[in-house]
Amino acid sequence: MKTTRLSSLALIFATFAYALPAAPAEPAKDYPSRPIRLIVPNAPGSSVDTLSRIVANKLGELIGQQIVVDNRAGAGGIIGMEIAKAATPDGYTLIAATTAASTIAVLLQKKPTFDPVKDYDYVTQFAVTPNVLVVNPSLPVKSVKELIDYSKSKQGQVNMASAGAGSQSHLSGAYFLQAGDFQSLHVPYKGGGASVASVIAGESHWTLTPAPAVMTHVNAGRLRALGHSLPQRSPLLGDIPPIAETIPGFDYSGWQGFFVPKGTPQPIIEKLRAAVVKTVNLPEVKNALAVQATEVVTGTSEEFRKVVRDSLAKNAKVVKAVGLKIE
Repeated sequence: MKTTRLSSLALIFATFAYALPAAPAEPAKDYPSRPIRLIVPNAPGSSVDTLSRIVANKLGELIGQQIVVDNRAGAGGIIGMEIAKAATPDGYTLIAATTAASTIAVLLQKKPTFDPVKDYDYVTQFAVTPNVLVVNPSLPVKSVKELIDYSKSKQGQVNMASAGAGSQSHLSGAYFLQAGDFQSLHVPYKGGGASVASVIAGESHWTLTPAPAVMTHVNAGRLRALGHSLPQRSPLLGDIPPIAETIPGFDYSGWQGFFVPKGTPQPIIEKLRAAVVKTVNLPEVKNALAVQATEVVTGTSEEFRKVVRDSLAKNAKVVKAVGLKIE
């Protein structure tokens, strides 16, 4: 009887143990095992697209999987941010997070559809990008002051191109108009590539846009650079003077980094962060970013969250100061 009872108990325990779920595998152990989608909330040819591809190409080589760039432009970056928010948090979706899409466009929504601070997990920042003021070379101006004086003499007949309502070039341009106390007609385009092309073609007269969208054209003589948005001169921008030399205190640049959908396993985030930091510090990547007048800046996920939080607060003040309307 005793033997039978012990056998029965053993059977019960064996059955119970079999029914227990297996211990979860380490989330990052075999990650990544397939290509990763990188959502870029901007059009091809934009500054965000340019920087994203520079980093994505080498990052893919480093982690042994292809990084597939998925451009989802529209509404100043809102469309891409919404798609990214809804993506599966498994480490196979990255978001190219930027000043414009993350902290400007959302401020122009009556009913924000995402919260850049709370609705995503953070990987790392990887860049700081100044804005560069450029004009068509045929325009008879060669300095920031000359552009302001010329625009005043034309009484609103000079056009300012931007990558669209809520874009970094829109806000930086509006801020420049207010600080310089002059007027230009705002002409929004569908993306940074299109807005820069309009200045090259002479359809628009000027734009103040992220450096990666224009430096290749400046170096090739297709655009003339008059100034940049950093508070002081930078070796990355050669002889281009800061706008602050003409308008004291002018300082308005951007940043870029990577988010992932909220709920992505922390071990995967850490693996991605380490890979991104290693990638952007490779000499060839650093040099490629420098050609775009972009400085490499990295840190922890929480440090990046603070950058975004501070940027959101600053841009809220700028949006109010320049009187941009919520749409």
